[in-house]
Amino acid sequence: MTVLVTGGAGYIGGHMVLGLLDAGEEPVIIDNMSNGVPWAIPNGMRFVLGDSGDYETVARTIENHKVDAVIHFAARLITPQFYDDPLEYYHANTVKSRTLLSAVQNLGVRHFIFSSTAAVYGNPPMNPVPETAPLAPISAYGTSKLMTEMMLRDVAAVRDLKYVSLRYFNVAGADPGGRYGQSTTKTTLLVQIAAQVALGIRPHIEIYGDDYPTMDGTCVRDYIHVSDLVDAHLAALRHLRNSGKNLIANCGYGRGYSVKQVLDMTEKVSGRGFERRIGPRRRGDAVEVVAEANLIRKELGWSPRYADLATIVEHALRWEEQLQKKYRFDNRA
Repeated sequence: MTVLVTGGAGYIGGHMVLGLLDAGEEPVIIDNMSNGVPWAIPNGMRFVLGDSGDYETVARTIENHKVDAVIHFAARLITPQFYDDPLEYYHANTVKSRTLLSAVQNLGVRHFIFSSTAAVYGNPPMNPVPETAPLAPISAYGTSKLMTEMMLRDVAAVRDLKYVSLRYFNVAGADPGGRYGQSTTKTTLLVQIAAQVALGIRPHIEIYGDDYPTMDGTCVRDYIHVSDLVDAHLAALRHLRNSGKNLIANCGYGRGYSVKQVLDMTEKVSGRGFERRIGPRRRGDAVEVVAEANLIRKELGWSPRYADLATIVEHALRWEEQLQKKYRFDNRA
């Protein structure tokens, strides 16, 4: 049987495809390439250029490839330019997910893994934050993802569908084997931006506020290596195929780092200092969000392999160096 990966040419989805192939699975990708890169798709991979919000495209793919499980990554990412366009989030992340779920239920797909987010917690009153914490998103991004979680719950209550919703904390790093990493040119991920500054690709990095009530005044996040996140999805797939129950679980390490700590680590690992500039706070940024991650270990048997900030930064730096060489070669061609 086949695993459908929506958004499989993007950052996390591309790593997921590699993880599925490594595990002997047979993935098929649907991606509209709004965030994807063509060379992220492995040679010979079954690929459908289309939108996960297009019912006919999804239904045809499910039927043609005998899909028995869906891993849903396709979404509008949280970026500053969309703060003033909340309806774009609801369209991309909620409306399109509703269409995808409609095809899934009508075609009898039984297993669904959803790419959710820690943004559903908003500015949590406690850290580490457990899955039972109040759900109070402070952005349209977080709310749009939460609405999809609710749709999954309601569909699963009346249909033969089992699901796992994984609430990601801050995903970073790159494939340890150097096969893939964050490749879009306009990244908003802190670790990737820091790597680019350390390598001289960007002239400086801006810190959005240094007056938060944290140890050094900058926001604190729980950074999870993208390959550990892929392992969590593979564990979720095994769980569902073994008749496991519906599950919502955090994906993080239970350890937070401030923005300044991440930058310090990037300077240490790269051996290069760089300019930091302090800017105003950014709308929608929570003070501190760190995962309580016991549930995923208990229910899915997940055990991270790269739970070390230095390793995450090293892999991001290594990938960025490789990526810049590729861009230079492509430009020469």
